[in-house]
Amino acid sequence: MTEPDFLRATRTSYDAMAVDYARWIEGELAAKPLDRAILTGFAELVQAAGTGPVADVGCGPGRLTAHLHGLGLPAFGVDLSPQMIAVARQTYPGLRFEVGSMTALDLPDNTLAGIVAWYSTIHVPQEQLPKVFAEFHRVLAPGGHLLLAFQVGEGVSHWTEAAGHAISLDFHRREPDHVADLLNQVGLVVCARLLREPDDDSDYPEDTQQAFLLARKFADDGRP
Repeated sequence: MTEPDFLRATRTSYDAMAVDYARWIEGELAAKPLDRAILTGFAELVQAAGTGPVADVGCGPGRLTAHLHGLGLPAFGVDLSPQMIAVARQTYPGLRFEVGSMTALDLPDNTLAGIVAWYSTIHVPQEQLPKVFAEFHRVLAPGGHLLLAFQVGEGVSHWTEAAGHAISLDFHRREPDHVADLLNQVGLVVCARLLREPDDDSDYPEDTQQAFLLARKFADDGRP
């Protein structure tokens, strides 16, 4: 099967800037207390629901995986970029990181207690998003939680340069109601959502609202 163009472009782009990107993004969570609070709430909900591994899908250089691990979750990272995974393994040698695609996770059905997709679905074209969400549903155990983070808005911006490297990346902004509808269609019920206003005073400035959706997989009888 031919690999979709967006996967190839995303992998190549992040491979090119892996080291510089990791250096730049390292301090972002420390600068955003509300984001940390959301992750803490997610961790507590996952722990209350039961035990099981948690996947940081689109983990990049592993900073979020390490943060989740520090919150007491058995977290591991998955990323499309081999160079990002190499950086993550070098930076956090005690944690598990794997090369993989969110369109076809190398995981059995019903095995994860949680998934975090932290700004990692933003490169997925609209027509591919239902496939990705269906894959999240497949690998989550009943009662498992999904946390999504993404930029709010409409349309696509294309970047050809970042951190001094030539890249080719599409960034999709999306409306929370639309994303929630897609999640519900695959059986992931949205149980909380938060919109954060742009943080334009930090070292990581934003020009749009940030959305955080928490969804849960329920069994066929409607119970976790």
